[in-house]
Parts: sequence; C-alpha cells; structure tokens
Amino acid sequence: MRRTPLLAVVTALVLGVLAAPAAQRADAAPTAFVHPGVTVSQSQLDFARSKVLAGAQPWKGAYDQMTASKYADLNRTPKPRATVECGSYSNPNYGCTDEREDAIAAYTDALAWYVTRDARYAQKAIQIMDAWSATITSHTNSNAPLQTGWAGSSWPKAAEIIKYTYGGGWPNSGRFATMLRDVYLPVVIKGSNSNGNWELSMTEAAVGISVFLEDKASYDRAMATFRTRTAAYVYLASDGDLPKTVPSQNLNTRDKIVSYWQGQSTFVTGLTQETCRDFTHTGYGISAISHIAETSRIQGQDLYGTDVGERLRQALGFQSKYQLGTAVPDWLCGGSLDLGLGPVTEVGYNALHNRLGIAMTNTQTLTQNNRPAGSNNLFVAWETLTHGDNPN
Repeated sequence: MRRTPLLAVVTALVLGVLAAPAAQRADAAPTAFVHPGVTVSQSQLDFARSKVLAGAQPWKGAYDQMTASKYADLNRTPKPRATVECGSYSNPNYGCTDEREDAIAAYTDALAWYVTRDARYAQKAIQIMDAWSATITSHTNSNAPLQTGWAGSSWPKAAEIIKYTYGGGWPNSGRFATMLRDVYLPVVIKGSNSNGNWELSMTEAAVGISVFLEDKASYDRAMATFRTRTAAYVYLASDGDLPKTVPSQNLNTRDKIVSYWQGQSTFVTGLTQETCRDFTHTGYGISAISHIAETSRIQGQDLYGTDVGERLRQALGFQSKYQLGTAVPDWLCGGSLDLGLGPVTEVGYNALHNRLGIAMTNTQTLTQNNRPAGSNNLFVAWETLTHGDNPN
C-alpha cells in the first residue's frame, strides 16, 4: 500500500529533473549576467592593474608591450566599411585586416583605460566602436563566417569594459549592440562544419556577444555548440577508438574521420583535429576553447572541472611538448609537424595550473618562455597582462 505514493514521488522527481530549466544546466546562461564578463572579469582587471601600477613583472612588461603596439596609438584612425569581403586566406582582403585590427585596438584601448584611468583611451575605444557600428552591414565571400567570428570575439571584450567601467558616457552603445545583434550574431550562431577552429572561434564570438546583449537564448545555443565541438576537436582516450564527431558533419566512417583529422589514423590523448594541419590553426581552436571556458566561469558556470577542462589541459600539454622541441614520432603526422602555436596558453594554463593546482610542466615552460604574450593580430591579445598568474 505504501508503494504507490513512493512511486509517485520518485516519478515526480525524475520528471522534475528531466524538465529542469536551462538555468540549472552546467553550461546554461546565468540568471543575471556578470559585467564586465567576456574572457576577463573586473576582479582580474583589478589584479592586473594593481600589478602594473606596482611595477611588478610580468604584468608591467606585458602592459608596456601593449601600449607600445600599434593598437594603443591614440592617433589611430578607424577604417570601417559597409561590406567586409574576405576570401580564403583573406584573398581578397577588403576590410578584413582593418576590421580585426580595429576590434583589437578597441580592446587594447579599453585595457589601457582601465589601467591608467586616462579617459583618452576610453574615448578612442568608443570612437573605433562607433565608427564601425555606424557603417558595417555585412561580411561576404568564403571566409566571411570566420572573419565575423574573429572580429566578433574582440568587439564585446572591448565593449564590456567600456560600458561597465567608464563613467564618461557612451551615447551610441545601443547602436553598437544593434550591430552585434544584426551583423555578427546571426552569422556566428549558426556554427560551421569546416575545420574545428572555425566553429570554435565563431562560438567564442557568439558567447561574448550574448553576454553583452544579455541574450540567454543565444548564450545557451552557443554553449551547446561549444560542448559538442570541443569534444570533437580534442581527443581523449576515453572517447574510444575514434574521436567524437559533430552529428551535422556526417563523419560516419573511420575513413571520413581520418580524412577530417588531416590523415592522422593513430589517436592519442591531447591530439586535436588540426594538429597535423599546423599548430597555428590548432592554437586558434585551443585559444577559443579557453576563452569560452573563462567567460563561462565568470558567468558562474565553471567548466574547467568537466571534460572541457580535461580536453583543454591535454591539448595544451600535447602541443606544448612538441612546440618545445620534442622529437616527432613517425606515427604522428607522418613524423613532421608545422609548429607555431602562438600566444594562446596563458588563459588555460592559469585556470588549470594556478587555480586548480594541476601540474602542467610543458605548458608552464612554454607559457613562461613566451611572456609577455602579445597578439596574434586576429582575436588573441595581451593575455599575460590579463591572465598571467591571475588568481581571480
């Protein structure tokens, strides 16, 4: 006689779990978004600022490197255009470099403003963002999705700092938000079935834009894409004999998977889908994974303790080992690697080693050797300054 009420309770609990709202998922949008909250938080900015003002290294050296760069030039003239046309490998290049570098410049100026409290930097960031929001309407040609992702990753980082820390006003912030919503988000939220760095970079932009727009629906959609793509980008032995795949790509045979993994048929933990292509593109993918994980952590959902963190750790360690000069075995990419990982290790290393206490010997050596990490002139910039040994 007691089983029926108990069964009802159990059934209700199970149904409750199955019907749990998105906000309860491990990677779902927060109830209230945190600002500034795209890749770098206010507490991280405060830490970096305090170190620079104290003349402490490596942060002072990283800041000096940033302010000496072309991106911090207060005489910079933005070069917006209505249609940015980017072909394969940016050929043709009609506004592609200008857009990416103006976006990085806006972020650079925002960081310089935060450290110095010199309003000229904030005003320069605003001038650049306003110029583009008044002009751009679309991206075209074959590299348009990737270009939209690259520029769209830097814009919200700049906008978050200016909107939420600069008290001098930004009258056109609404127009900038409209630009992100209408020109960038519809492209990057769709994802890509190309090489994994495309979708990861596009998803980074979608996540950052969603935070700035406080758009929970697009945030949730982007994070779902992120979890699927990250699992399909970095191999773990626990995945089984073959890497995980993105369902929409129909990589349903071993031959198709091997071809997609650049001909690599031996799968080992830490290998990425583009390792055998080159380390530069691999670095783009790794960087985007770390940026999204960092944004998610700032927004209250820490993915570093999930498979995302494990894949990031293993990818960093595997690539770092060979970037540092370890001999390449014959079974790996035919015994030859195209190196050049780029300034992409600080965020993941800081999260996994400094915060979680995980030993990452090769990643640590490479990170410290590369300090201060600069910019890849696409969507990565100044991460020794913002994340180097940053406890926040």
